[in-house]
Amino acid sequence: MNAESVSIRRARRDDVPAIVAMLADDHLGRARERVEDPLPAAYDDAFARVERDPNLTLVVAESEGRVVGCLQLAILPGISSQGGVRGLLEDVRVAADCRSRGIGERLVQWAIAEAKARGCNLVELLTHASRVDAQRFYKRLGFAASHVGMTVRF
Repeated sequence: MNAESVSIRRARRDDVPAIVAMLADDHLGRARERVEDPLPAAYDDAFARVERDPNLTLVVAESEGRVVGCLQLAILPGISSQGGVRGLLEDVRVAADCRSRGIGERLVQWAIAEAKARGCNLVELLTHASRVDAQRFYKRLGFAASHVGMTVRF
């Protein structure tokens, strides 16, 4: 499988288990996510909220009927930058056995094109400071470190 054989489509409810499994497949996700059968209802509730919000788009990369990647694009209208609209990439993941095949790059390129088509003047993303491989990946795609992120958890 390579990136050319992958299709990108809007996520469906039945994709949620595969998406959660990819979100849980690293040192940070293992502590945050609950991969159980059945999944906790919170995931279905979250999927329904994403589906209802016209400014959120959750997509998957699929190959031969298998979900092998995902990302969420948030369109954020604002007042700053003369009313500029930003695209925010979240939860970019590729299944562990499918990495280094161009799938993540294809997903990000799709999201950038979609953000442009929806009137965004920039695309931003957040990645955890410990994800150095992800940081190298995003820099290779033209992203530059430009912010200092901060978090407060409840």
